[in-house]
Amino acid sequence: MNPPFTPPTFESGAFNCPLCHAYASQYWPNVYSQGEIRGLTLQQTLRIALCTHCEDFSIWYNGKMIYPDTNPVAPPNTDLPEEIQNDYREAASIINRSSRAAAALLRLCLQKLCQKLGQPGQDLNTDIAALVKQGLNPTIQQSLDIVRVIGNEAVHPGQIDLRDKPETAVLLCQLINIIADAMISQPKLIDELYKNLPNTKLQQIERRDRKP
Repeated sequence: MNPPFTPPTFESGAFNCPLCHAYASQYWPNVYSQGEIRGLTLQQTLRIALCTHCEDFSIWYNGKMIYPDTNPVAPPNTDLPEEIQNDYREAASIINRSSRAAAALLRLCLQKLCQKLGQPGQDLNTDIAALVKQGLNPTIQQSLDIVRVIGNEAVHPGQIDLRDKPETAVLLCQLINIIADAMISQPKLIDELYKNLPNTKLQQIERRDRKP
């Protein structure tokens, strides 16, 4: 399970720094300029956020971060297989350059995750339907379908236009981690805690559950 992640937000007082990744207070000093660029002064368009942890800074233009040029997202859930974590990191690294490509990669993450959960991984819609029949939480089902549908729209002509919408891909990253937490991390934690119960208590539970 991963610690909470607060994405960088314009003029926010604290968030996870896009450079050192630590959650830290951010100081927004005034930017003074000389002259104009295309009729707009730098002071009107540029801001910088100084991280109190690493003392480095991000640069923002008209309310959007332009440096560093990657859109920071939470790291992948550490309980995901390494292959899926690598795909997730690749998607995160290109969100600002191509949110469509990032969404397609995140759909691939979901497909591989369904395989880890015992599904064929050939047709995501069929895999999700099978998980629903197994008692899948409706909220997680909705999360799965959001990633599936938007990922499909990224590579096929459809009704959702992902161009110039990196925030959509950022939200998909969050959903991948939510799904992994609910379907891998939480069951893993519960299983570990359950196995650590005293043997006498485990035997009592087993006898209880064998009763007709």
